[in-house]
Amino acid sequence: MAVYEGRLRPDGLRLALVVARYHRPITEALLTGAQEALRRHGVPAEAVDVVWVPGSFELPVTARRLAATRRYHAIVALGAVLKGETAHFEYVAGAAAQGLMQAGLATGVPVIFGVLTCETLEQALDRTGLRAGDRGAEAALAALEMANLFRELPEGPA
Repeated sequence: MAVYEGRLRPDGLRLALVVARYHRPITEALLTGAQEALRRHGVPAEAVDVVWVPGSFELPVTARRLAATRRYHAIVALGAVLKGETAHFEYVAGAAAQGLMQAGLATGVPVIFGVLTCETLEQALDRTGLRAGDRGAEAALAALEMANLFRELPEGPA
């Protein structure tokens, strides 16, 4: 019986962090958390590219384009969608989630969902490392693990 599990090792990996500018104080904190986590695990700064996009709605198409280059072993999408008084939240959050999943499925490159979907600004800030974990760091470590896992898994039919 073969058992496969990704490791948190940097060995020759290239990663892309795609970050939404909308709610920039939140997304900058997510980015900082992601970069710090990768640095702590030995990923050199030159092995990580950061790509800024206008908002969370633009994350999927950008992640897919980056994944299609085959330059990256994993892509991390970082954004924040806060619930307002309209249905806009549901459309943007749903589109981001579905689009990022489709980007990974279409390319075979792990695309990690690091988009906060919160009721309030306070909840979002808490998830950037203040009180409820650091979602940026968690997403970066998931990318590192998945990139290594995909190196170990047998290749499927093209």
